[in-house]
Amino acid sequence: MALDRWIALVLLGICLAYGYAAWFTMDGNLAPFMRRNPIWPSTFPKVLSILGIIVSLVILLGLEKSEVKLADIDYRRLGDYHLGQALLLLGLMVAYALLLRPAGFLFSTSAFLILGSFILGERKWHVMLPIALIATFFVWYLVQQVLGIYMRPLPGFIGG
Repeated sequence: MALDRWIALVLLGICLAYGYAAWFTMDGNLAPFMRRNPIWPSTFPKVLSILGIIVSLVILLGLEKSEVKLADIDYRRLGDYHLGQALLLLGLMVAYALLLRPAGFLFSTSAFLILGSFILGERKWHVMLPIALIATFFVWYLVQQVLGIYMRPLPGFIGG
């Protein structure tokens, strides 16, 4: 079996476990007034699990294959697939998750976007910096002001 099908099989198992948790365990402790709402806290996880199961099955059954035969991933030559960039991005995602609360949303998100685009090969700083800063501020403004969900914008030692 090809590497993509093995990955789809693993993802299918994860989506099945996630779907089981979303369908059978998340809504048990809901307050009575929440049970009448049309959207529950488990609605988005349910949709995600169903979509993940569908996509995994499509890959497992080979329905995504087209007439044009693309080369399968050769697991013996993983170094040819920019593995360093992928591992750096994964490390950057972990660092972002760990720094989000202590460093604040604005700093950690803009640093993640700038460093992530640098890792992927963008070298136009005059384009990269304004886009990252504007996108970060725009997302923070939407979540904080429009949705009313508090996100610490600045590090704690500055007063965030």
